Order: sequence, then C-alpha cells, then structure tokens
Amino acid sequence: MLTDRFGRTVDYLRLSVTDRCDFRCVYCMAEEMTFLPRAEVLTLEELQRVAAAFVALGVRRIRLTGGEPLVRRGIEQLAAGISALPGLDELTLTTNGARLRQFARPLRDAGVRRLNISLDSLDPQRFATLTRTGQLADVIDGIQAAREAGFQRIRLNSVILRGRNDDEVPGLVDFALHNDCDIAFIEEMPLGQIAEHSRGEAFVSSAELRELIAARFELLPATDVTAGPSRYWQVAGSKRRVGFISPHSHNFCHLCNRVRVTVEGRLLLCLGNEHSVDLKPLLREFPEDDQPLREAIVAAMAIKPERHHFSHEPEEQLVRFMNMTGG
Repeated sequence: MLTDRFGRTVDYLRLSVTDRCDFRCVYCMAEEMTFLPRAEVLTLEELQRVAAAFVALGVRRIRLTGGEPLVRRGIEQLAAGISALPGLDELTLTTNGARLRQFARPLRDAGVRRLNISLDSLDPQRFATLTRTGQLADVIDGIQAAREAGFQRIRLNSVILRGRNDDEVPGLVDFALHNDCDIAFIEEMPLGQIAEHSRGEAFVSSAELRELIAARFELLPATDVTAGPSRYWQVAGSKRRVGFISPHSHNFCHLCNRVRVTVEGRLLLCLGNEHSVDLKPLLREFPEDDQPLREAIVAAMAIKPERHHFSHEPEEQLVRFMNMTGG
C-alpha cells in the first residue's frame, strides 16, 4: 500500500493521457496554448505501465483525464488494457463530452464504468463564450450517447463564475435530474496565469451555491462516501445527488487519497503544489523492468505535502494550467 508521512493511504490515481484539448475553457487554459512535443508525451504502452505499477502498489481506482482524453488516439485500447488489470476496482474518465457520440459505447465496452462530463452552461452562446471553441449541442448529444451506452453513473461538472453563469445553477441541477445524472459544482482553481477574468472577483463559494440550490430543491446530506473530493447532498425524491468540490472554502486535504501523473510522466503529489517526481526516465531507461518505477512511486510518498494553499492572488497562483495537471 502507498502511505504518506501523514498516514494517508493513496489508492486513487488520476492519469492524464494528453495535455491537448479541443476546448479552451476560460478558467482552464489560455486562448493561445503551446502543447508538449510528441517525444515528451508518454506512449500508450508507457501509460499502461504506469497504471500497472500503481495497481500493483494498491491503487484501486484510476481516472483517465487530460486535457481532453478523447482527442488521444487509441484511448479505447488504453482503457481496455487498464480496466483488465488484476486488482483494479474501477476505471473512470473525465471528458468535455463533445466526442462522446463517437466514443461512449467503445469506452463502455472497454471497461470504463463512470463518466464525469463538463457542462458549465445551457445557453449556446454563453457556452461558446466560456469554452471559446465548444458547441453546446455536441455536449448535449454526448450526454445522451453516454446514457444510451449504459454507464453505471454519469456526473456533470460545472465551474461557476460570478456574473457569468451563476444564474444558471438551479437550471443546471434541473437538467441533471431530468437526464438521470449527478452534478458537482466546482470552485475555480487558481492554476495557470489567465487574463480573461479576475479569479477573485469571479469566485463563488460552495456554501453560496448550496443556499441558491436549496431555495428550489430540498437537499439531504448523502450517506455514501466516494473516492474523490466531492461532498454530496441527496435531492429529496430523487436518486440523484448534488456535489460540491470546495478547494478554497472547505479544505479536504486531510482526506486526500490521490495523486496525479501528467502525460509527460510527472508524478504530482498535490494539485496545489509542485512536489513531484519525474517517472519518464525510469520508463525509458528500464523498458523491460518496472521495479525501479515502483520503487520511485513508493519513495515519492515521503514528499507528498500535507495540504495545498490555494489563493486568488495572481502572484500566488501556479503557472501550471489544469490541462497540464491532469483533470
């Protein structure tokens, strides 16, 4: 088992398969982006080795992320290989949803059991503004394709910005309920330097959103516990849940059970810090031996920080964008 110096067991890996994305969401990326050269990106075989090493060390859940994972050629084959690893309990994936009409069924057949789909607005023009390049109709169709494919659970993810889409929160909940989906509202994370808006001025806390939703829907504390950072509430009279991910207003670091591996092979020990270990040299120096890789992963637990220190102040924000972080 992977245990850090604070006694937390790591059993959840978020594995990025690409830093590229077909959207340019205003809270996630700059409008003009420079992506990694192909030689610096882990191959599908190397990603499979990373996943196998973590599962051998006790990781039981893996989430495939990006960028947008569905732009990575061969994603279905990678998913099938990872889902077949002995000891893995669950393989999930986060996507912007625009390509799910093509990929939902193959992903389900490959062993992906749950999907998280980003959806920040139900207004086509506003959606296009927030994503810069996305079309709402593609995502709505992708959600329908995911439902038809029969995933065990689908969750919508919404990042709410004051004055941009906060007036849509009840409508987003209503849309989720009518489409048999859970929904999670995520406080904007200060990753990457952006000029499109002020993160401090746009910030909306989870508590404020919960009050807004409770004015229309009765929310009951959910009793089930998930592997991720969401705190869930049950919608009365429904099987569906509303979740809140609150890195600013309700720090959940003491429960952290996860690490991230970027598509360039960097093992990130914390979303909000730069503590990391480069796994790519081990993958390429020892192509037939995963023991050095596993030893490096175990040793990295000693530098996993106790918590992040997210701030809205521009000088304190990490320069690493979310597409480089891995979901």
